[in-house]
Amino acid sequence: MSAEQQPNNPLHGKTLEAILNELVDRYGWETLGSLINIRCFNENPSIKSSLKFLRTTPWARQKVEDLYVRTVTTPKFFRRES
Repeated sequence: MSAEQQPNNPLHGKTLEAILNELVDRYGWETLGSLINIRCFNENPSIKSSLKFLRTTPWARQKVEDLYVRTVTTPKFFRRES
């Protein structure tokens, strides 16, 4: 499918790594771990270890993608204070 066929899909063209980096930048690991309670976000979190887990665990990846969609489509969804 081309970009023209998915104009409203916020996941289109985004890698899992880019999605995870955006969520970590926006929320931080602590809040991300509260929003999605999985060990890779709560115990010694890193992008590398989280990607490894998310790539092999469909239900966890779905939770991350769902949070990302809610984040980018809801104007005032929670934002970490800088």
